[in-house]
Amino acid sequence: MQDCILVTGGAGFIGSNFVLRTAGQSGTGIVNLDKLTYAGNLQNLESLQGSGGRPEGDGATQAGGRPQKDGATRYTFVRGDIGDRELVRSLLAEHRPRAVAHFAAESHVDRSILGPEEFLRTNVHGTFALLEEARSYWQGLPREEGSAFRFLHVSTDEVYGSLGPGDAAFTEKTAYAPNSPYAASKAASDHLVRAYHHTYGLPTLTTNCSNNYGPYQFPEKLIPLVILNALRGKAIPVYGDGQNVRDWLYVEDHCDAIGVVLRSGRPGETYNIGGSSEKTNMEVVTTICELLDELAPESKFRPHKSLITFVTDRPGHDRRYAIDASKLRRELGWEPRENFRSGMRKTIEWYLGHPEWLESVVSGAYKEWVAVQYAVR
Repeated sequence: MQDCILVTGGAGFIGSNFVLRTAGQSGTGIVNLDKLTYAGNLQNLESLQGSGGRPEGDGATQAGGRPQKDGATRYTFVRGDIGDRELVRSLLAEHRPRAVAHFAAESHVDRSILGPEEFLRTNVHGTFALLEEARSYWQGLPREEGSAFRFLHVSTDEVYGSLGPGDAAFTEKTAYAPNSPYAASKAASDHLVRAYHHTYGLPTLTTNCSNNYGPYQFPEKLIPLVILNALRGKAIPVYGDGQNVRDWLYVEDHCDAIGVVLRSGRPGETYNIGGSSEKTNMEVVTTICELLDELAPESKFRPHKSLITFVTDRPGHDRRYAIDASKLRRELGWEPRENFRSGMRKTIEWYLGHPEWLESVVSGAYKEWVAVQYAVR
């Protein structure tokens, strides 16, 4: 077993932030397995992609090792599906990772309402396939290496359902009550991960996080959508009355917590990760508008809050989520570094400083780049 982590979904929003953070902090090797669906963007990881390596494979499983430019990190990207068990099996056998960090998921609630089948395919069947191959790999490891191996499953607070205004925050013992196809698919995958620990002894860890925000987030989600629309003078849509409440977590804090759980978490345990920042959607949107007024004074659309427009609420929209992360704080000593306003300022500054990334995503040019870089050879 090597000092290497197999990361699934490492070209997505949270996954790419985790890959960049892990690569920047240690000499740990990273194998990034990503299908590159619409929200997977290799441009997030350009700093790790040198000129070495070449794509190879048969279209569904194109792979190319691309070491970091300074040679400090062993990084390999593999284009493929977590449901491709032969591919996963070969990667585990070749790279012999000490851990699997499973980020790959379909994650947008609105898309799950319009088309739930892909969410079941990826989040449930994909997780099952990954668990089966990880179990087989783990069972074949020598005793000491098997004891050190970890399978970390990244999940969401949406599996717990909705809270009333005065209800206590979700804890790891809150009963599951998912209210959307997305949340139900993640709940099913959580249960599978739990079952593989209790039935087979696989050393699993599960994290359930609150809403993330930060660099590289695909602009269908609330915060980057608000930033994009405000900068373009387009209507800023707010569902219903804007009083739906979420706990917001800066993505770098989330990735830091995942690293802590991987290092020190107890196998079989679940850890909630939250930012201690409950905000209504209106508070989120108005904060973004205020910060944009300050950080983009040249914008001709100031004050940006004039662009706020209320739209029809989505079906089954949960009213409130709130995460109690005291177990993670108490047992593993983790605390978020950013509060909501400081994290939001960093986020807006990043988007303002990377207009080419945003334009590439919005225009779809990043897909053309992938098609050229990973064409069938």
